[in-house]
Amino acid sequence: MISSRPVFFHYLALAGYFGLFALMMLWPTVLAASTRFPVALILVVTVTPLLPPLRGLLAFNPRSHAWAGFLSLPYFVHGTVEAYANAGARHLAAAEMLFSLLLFFGSALAIRFNRKAQ
Repeated sequence: MISSRPVFFHYLALAGYFGLFALMMLWPTVLAASTRFPVALILVVTVTPLLPPLRGLLAFNPRSHAWAGFLSLPYFVHGTVEAYANAGARHLAAAEMLFSLLLFFGSALAIRFNRKAQ
């Protein structure tokens, strides 16, 4: 049985993951549709990398948590650049940065405290 601390950070990572997933689905379709690129292409590029660690994240697999943490970093960089370059989408970029940081720190701390509990 795992203690409550890793479980809290596991749920924090899941909140960041599903928030990032929902934002990446809604941003190019509903919130700010692109006129330069096809929406399907944007969705494939932004959402597909989030799918492989999903099963392991739900099962509290430490390796999947590590990969999800690594995976969140390009989303943080994208959010930072988008916030700097596009004043109209700053609120969406801030949400992307927030969710990616939740995923990163939630995953890292869930792994750390899970290893201490064992």
